[in-house]
Amino acid sequence: MSEGIQNTALLLIDVQVDMFEPDPVHDDRRVLTTLVNLVAQARHTNTPIVYVQNNGEPGYPDEPGTPGWPIHPDLAPTASDIVLQKETENAFYQTPLQQKLDELGITRLIIAGMQTEMCIDTTTRAARSLDYDVVLAADGHSTFDSERLTAVQIIAHHNAILTSFANVIPAAEIEFPKR
Repeated sequence: MSEGIQNTALLLIDVQVDMFEPDPVHDDRRVLTTLVNLVAQARHTNTPIVYVQNNGEPGYPDEPGTPGWPIHPDLAPTASDIVLQKETENAFYQTPLQQKLDELGITRLIIAGMQTEMCIDTTTRAARSLDYDVVLAADGHSTFDSERLTAVQIIAHHNAILTSFANVIPAAEIEFPKR
């Protein structure tokens, strides 16, 4: 196995309760199952898991301390996981994410979570610009319909354009390191 895959982390973005209830993202149950499976694979192989949790503005469903803010219970972090807070679409911007990844020697990121056209897109591009080998779980992210496009269209579009920044593949095809 190549050295690059050994230095892998699973990066879960905004997998918070408010993405699944009361107004869920597109195909929420299937996406949640995919995310649960990715977490199980990471835990089975002792791959580090980093959760990035959005701190929404006052009145937003993901405002800290509100019922929608916690990580979804099916994806609950353990004591060995890293949980970071962010306030923008870019999980690297004004967070210790890059420092934590550097401390772990991470060079390859598997990215999944919410929302496709916002935090997934922005963080995927940022990770690539920071020279990470990026894998995006094509079926491990979702969003809501917009005024102009359905969630299905948004997800398909981003899976297509993000191939310039990441290896975009189904979660079942993602290789985790054997440690």
